[in-house]
Amino acid sequence: MAADLTQSPAVQAPRGSRHTRAMRLHLWLWAFLILVSLFSLGIGAAGTQVRLALLDWIRTGTLDAGAQVILFDIRLPRLALGLLVGAALAVSGAVMQGLFRNPLADPGLVGVSAGAGLGAILAIVLGAALPVALLDVAGDYLVPIAAFAGGWGSTILLYKVSTRRGRTSVATMLLAGIALAALTGALSGILVYIADDRQLRDLTFWGLGSLAGATWTKVLVAGPLIALAFLSAPLLARGLNGLALGEAAAAHMGVALERLKTGAILIVASATGAAVAVSGGIGFVGIVVPHLLRIAVGPDHRTLLPNAAVLGASLLVLADCISRTIIAPAELPIGIVTAVLGAPVFLWILLRARGVVDL
Repeated sequence: MAADLTQSPAVQAPRGSRHTRAMRLHLWLWAFLILVSLFSLGIGAAGTQVRLALLDWIRTGTLDAGAQVILFDIRLPRLALGLLVGAALAVSGAVMQGLFRNPLADPGLVGVSAGAGLGAILAIVLGAALPVALLDVAGDYLVPIAAFAGGWGSTILLYKVSTRRGRTSVATMLLAGIALAALTGALSGILVYIADDRQLRDLTFWGLGSLAGATWTKVLVAGPLIALAFLSAPLLARGLNGLALGEAAAAHMGVALERLKTGAILIVASATGAAVAVSGGIGFVGIVVPHLLRIAVGPDHRTLLPNAAVLGASLLVLADCISRTIIAPAELPIGIVTAVLGAPVFLWILLRARGVVDL
């Protein structure tokens, strides 16, 4: 990816108090992320045992074998996956809202979530019909692979439909995304209709999202894609700031609009596709986090994008802590927790901003 995706001058944000507030918030968000991460490692069915073992490790330098398995094979990969998925969804949501200039935009508008859902349903319902050799190769990762492929396939299709003569229409992309979501929903409904009871349970659990199946393999597979998106997203910040004034104004300012749109779609497809593939459907993170940060520090994407990554990661890890403790020893799907927490916050934001045209 080029060093500058937009080739545009910076749309200067007001300095002074807003810049200081943004820096202070960034430090507080990192502190919150560290606290939530430590809390995540210390809670669970064997929480007290692990905490005592960690204290002994600090004092003696040796870690109990049982605590070592719980910490390094279960909780650390789950924490790492939660950090990656939360950050991916939040950054993707911020990019989509900036690209569409719409506060209701989320990563699902480019077809990633719908396509990933269809791919996962295909794998769950029809996976048994695949050749045995292919099933042996894919193993337990058949559903994540199918979900990622479905997310990318739907995104490419949506991009082709909305691009004509080298120009991508954001309005066409939005409308085509609605049509694509309806089509994938219909196909998914057909598959759900023919699924058996076990498959229906798997479909329900996947659709609600979970980090229960976290492994270091999933972290290593999804991590590079999400990390690449993180490294590329700041290159869009100046162009997204210019696009807030409208496409015509942004073009006069030197923003390479087509490069900006292509870069944004690729970043969202990579980050969201990888996140949904390893965690299932998790809502509200991508739409609520950018709103909260705009209220706190303003709409400048140069500060919004990195702060969104930190806050999104923190909130998803916190939601995961709630999901595995609120009805322990059972586990509540994390998508339910994010919806219960996110919906009231989103309604509060809407009520707070009544009469304001631009959030």
